[in-house]
Amino acid sequence: MKFLDHLEEWIITFLMGGATLIIFFAVLHRYLASAPIPYVQDWMLTLNFSWAQELCIIMFVWMAKFGAAYGVRTGIHVGVDVVVNRLDEKTRAKFVVFALLAGALFTGCIGYLGGHFVWDNGAHHFFAKLFGMDVGDLPEGPTTPDLEWPTWMVYCAIPFGSSLMSFRFLQVAWIFVKTGVIPHHDHAHVEGVDDVHEPLEKAPTAGDIKP
Repeated sequence: MKFLDHLEEWIITFLMGGATLIIFFAVLHRYLASAPIPYVQDWMLTLNFSWAQELCIIMFVWMAKFGAAYGVRTGIHVGVDVVVNRLDEKTRAKFVVFALLAGALFTGCIGYLGGHFVWDNGAHHFFAKLFGMDVGDLPEGPTTPDLEWPTWMVYCAIPFGSSLMSFRFLQVAWIFVKTGVIPHHDHAHVEGVDDVHEPLEKAPTAGDIKP
C-alpha cells in the first residue's frame, strides 16, 4: 500500500509538468508561425497545435479531481470546526469520525454514479468491442472536438478521483480512531522555508559601551 502514499503527487506532478510544456510549445508555435522568418514560419505553419488547449483543459480537470483527494489526505480542505473544537474530547471525536465517514460516503456515491455514467457513455461499447463481444445497440459515445478522444475516457476522472477521495476519507478516519491525530495543514507555512528563526542580537545599551 506504500505506492498509494504519494499517488496524488505523482499524478499531479506529471499532469502539471505536461500541461506546462504543452502550453509553452503552443505559445511558441503561435509566435513563430506569425513571425516573418524564412523557412521557420513555413515549417511552423505545417504543424497543428489546435488540440493543445483542449488537452490542457482535460489535464487540469484531472488535476483538480486528484488534487481534491490530496487535500483530504493532507488536511488542506477548509473546514468550519469552531464549534466542534469547543466540545469535550469524546464528543469532538464522534463528530470528527461522523464527518469523515460522511465525506467518504458522499464521494463514494459520486464515484459510483460517475462510473455508471462513464460506462453508459461509451465505455461499455469500447470494452465489449475490445474483447470481441457483440456490441449490439450499445452507444459508441461522443468524442472530443479537437482530439477526437472518446469522452468517457475524459470523464474517468470522476470515478477515479472521487473513489480515491473516498478512500482517503476512510484512511484519515482510521488513523484518527487509532491515534487521535487528524491531518492539519498550516496555510501560513511555505514548503522549503525553515521555520526556525535565529534570535536577533540585542542592541547595545549605554551600559555596554565602554570608554
